Amino acid sequence: MDVSGSQMVLGLVLGIILLLVLILKTKIHAFLALIIAASVTGLVGGMPANSVVTSITNGFGSTLGSIGIIIGFGVMMGQLFEASGAAERMALTFIKILGKKREELAMAITGFIVSIPIFCDSGFVILSPLVKAISKKTKKSVVSLGIALALGLVITHSLVPPTPGPVGVAGIFGVSVGSLLLWGIVLAIPMTFAGMLYGQWLGKQIYQLPGEGDTWIRPDYQTFTYEAATKEVNNDGAKLPSAFMAFAPIIIPVILILLNTVSANILKLEGSIASVVTFVGTPVIAVGIGLIIAILGLTKNFTREETIEKMEQGIRSAGIIILVTGGGGALGTVLRDSGTGNYLAELIAETSLPVILIPFIVASAVRLIQGSGTVAMVTAASITAPMIAGLDVNPVFAALAACVGSLIFSYFNDSYFWVVNRMLGIKNVKEQIRVWSVTTTIAWGVGLVGLLVLNAFFG
Repeated sequence: MDVSGSQMVLGLVLGIILLLVLILKTKIHAFLALIIAASVTGLVGGMPANSVVTSITNGFGSTLGSIGIIIGFGVMMGQLFEASGAAERMALTFIKILGKKREELAMAITGFIVSIPIFCDSGFVILSPLVKAISKKTKKSVVSLGIALALGLVITHSLVPPTPGPVGVAGIFGVSVGSLLLWGIVLAIPMTFAGMLYGQWLGKQIYQLPGEGDTWIRPDYQTFTYEAATKEVNNDGAKLPSAFMAFAPIIIPVILILLNTVSANILKLEGSIASVVTFVGTPVIAVGIGLIIAILGLTKNFTREETIEKMEQGIRSAGIIILVTGGGGALGTVLRDSGTGNYLAELIAETSLPVILIPFIVASAVRLIQGSGTVAMVTAASITAPMIAGLDVNPVFAALAACVGSLIFSYFNDSYFWVVNRMLGIKNVKEQIRVWSVTTTIAWGVGLVGLLVLNAFFG
């Protein structure tokens, strides 16, 4: 290992240790701790001071540029859902259709499907009001419901085209997108179930329910009461909105984003129609349209002042989510720009590991270092695809190995870690790690076993 390599690794180690100490042992807020850790990581790792500042600001801005507006729109929409009874109507609909004790499965399936055309960050923000509503109705912990939804979203996002990461990996390995989609779904199913079962267990250990407004409560564990959950009135005794009107602000943005994906990647539309579809199908615009639908359709019984007050309540609760999410993006960008991830990935690629494991381990290492699953899988593919060309391994499974490896131990440098935990009201760091870091690692481990089995029989 040359001096520059040693210096990069030292910066990484010191930055992570400092981050953990600041968050766990001091009064420094997580947002400030992330910025301090990013600065130390970059400076010790050999980056010029001005480059460190540029990486922090670019990382913060690019992360919030993609999901900050969506978070703002999403929390405003969530407040309207709760105040109007739409969230209660959505929960009631799921309970009636699926029956008792299947709510986690419903959330996992919803996330699994929604994340095919939508980034998992956006999908979780859009659907998190549904988690709160079902939790409030059924007395199931937001932890078990939220884990099921978040996991369904992130696994599909990581393994199933046409999300950008898997599509990029397929192109680098030169494999059919259709083949990767098929085998990705096969592998994703047991990974989702394993994480969902863990979430059901953890929901009883961290039993948290939505309180009034944007508060959270930790009562004694309560069992599901179907009769109480199927009452047709909200807390104010008013008639609930229709199922169509309740779901429309969520479903219509999903449809718009899906149409954008299909028109761009399958139909190859061009001209003015394509421009319109692309514009309204951009997540920021699509979710904004959903918010407009919620305002027009769910606030008929509210005055203008009451409607604005409800939305501003949501904005107040979104502030810390946005800051911490941006801080995670800043740290990830510093680690990416420092070259630490590529350096360690190349070292791993030079080892004598079994061929199918090389993309998996490289992607895992890069993910741990810089936080982005998409960057991890694409980096792993770029480094390892030329090495394994012509070797005795199915390139589809090599591509899947890079995708699965990108799921390992999501933590502080991953913006999705903060989105999931903060929107579920989980603020304690140890609980945050149990809720999301352990969940993604379980999925990662099950994915590795499944990958090895598939490679043994079909590779």
